[in-house]
Amino acid sequence: MPHVLVLNASYEPLGVVPLRRALVLVLENKAVCLEESGAYLHSATVTVSAPSVVRLKRFVRVPYRGPVPLTRRALFARDGGRCVYCGGIATSVDHVIPRSRGGKHVWDNVVASCRRCNHVKADRHLVELGWRLRHKPAPPTGLAWRIIGTGHRDPRWLPYLQPFGADDALARIDGISA
Repeated sequence: MPHVLVLNASYEPLGVVPLRRALVLVLENKAVCLEESGAYLHSATVTVSAPSVVRLKRFVRVPYRGPVPLTRRALFARDGGRCVYCGGIATSVDHVIPRSRGGKHVWDNVVASCRRCNHVKADRHLVELGWRLRHKPAPPTGLAWRIIGTGHRDPRWLPYLQPFGADDALARIDGISA
């Protein structure tokens, strides 16, 4: 099912919701459709254009947001879906400093890797293998990462995410995956 970007009344990105939830917001007059996806939804009596970006009519106060949560999907988005060791397609998560040797499960120590590299590396340090990282792992920053980290991306969302660091985030993802 397609997903829709939800913006606050101040155009601040709040999150990504399924198309059905976004359509309910628009139909209940709680949100305004800013961008259409080009698809149409049909009922017995009405045809409605499917939204791609919606803006809430009333401002929603968002509590303090801490760092971006470390999830598998966000990690793969940060690393562009590529292995940080060989550049192949990433299928697993690896700890640069193995947990068995005191490594933590934090953004600075977790990377995406292919199955082969993860198996060869096992619980050894990079120095022992003579390997190097293609880029240094770091925690993502900015509101745009909360959207990009969901794994759902639509080119129509870019103008609404650019003021919140989307260019930097997407350049990093595209630069890594290239």
